[in-house]
Amino acid sequence: MRRVVRKLLSPAYKFYEKRLERQVRKSPVPNHLAVIMDGNRRYAESLGLLPYEGHLMGKGTLENLSEWCRNLDIKYLTVYAFSLENFSRDEKELDPLMDLFEESFLNAAEDPQVHKNKVRIRSIGHRELLPERVIKAIDYAEDKTKDYEDYNYNLAVAYGGRQEIVRSMTKIAEKIKTGELDSKDIDVDLISDNLYTSNLPDPDLILRTSGEERVSNFLLWQLAYSELYFADVFWPEMRKIDFLRAIRSFQQRQRRIGR
Repeated sequence: MRRVVRKLLSPAYKFYEKRLERQVRKSPVPNHLAVIMDGNRRYAESLGLLPYEGHLMGKGTLENLSEWCRNLDIKYLTVYAFSLENFSRDEKELDPLMDLFEESFLNAAEDPQVHKNKVRIRSIGHRELLPERVIKAIDYAEDKTKDYEDYNYNLAVAYGGRQEIVRSMTKIAEKIKTGELDSKDIDVDLISDNLYTSNLPDPDLILRTSGEERVSNFLLWQLAYSELYFADVFWPEMRKIDFLRAIRSFQQRQRRIGR
């Protein structure tokens, strides 16, 4: 029913979308947007489709989001694509999902728009847990775009926020053990420097779709001062209007950061 209503209101939405975009362009946008892409499976189920088909439609939404971010000159985009907990899913869902990751990274490496806009592609997470073919595709995309700096797009794959912090502390402990560091050297900056995101700014805005209001072990250290926005749409059905509303909400907030 919701999709039928949207189709009937499509002309009005287009008018509103243009108006909203003009409004958003008048104020500063987030430098770093992080997105929890939630709702692929539930969206597919609502249409009587297989989970993989929901993930495939979600890939299209991510491609749209990348373009929307570039159009607003949002420099950093990090998306939560696959958590460590997701490994517990049925192999019938995991195998085609891994194929989709492999295909996505390979396509990104050869995408003319990626090279035209100088987009650096990276993956954050425990990639050693992924199939070898996916690791090779990630390495290929990262190598092909390693010299770009205009935009930075990061896919969190096999990622967990708590595990990332543990990994950082383990690296620090090893350096203390070898005498490279002293325990007195441990501070916020040192921990940040040993995270996957060590060379990235913290996210200004966390956007989650599907109506769920939690962060689900995503960028737990980095989101300390991030603004949160929850959109009541499944990821595959997110429109530019939903994206612009999130940006507008961010612009309307007062970011004091403790001050």
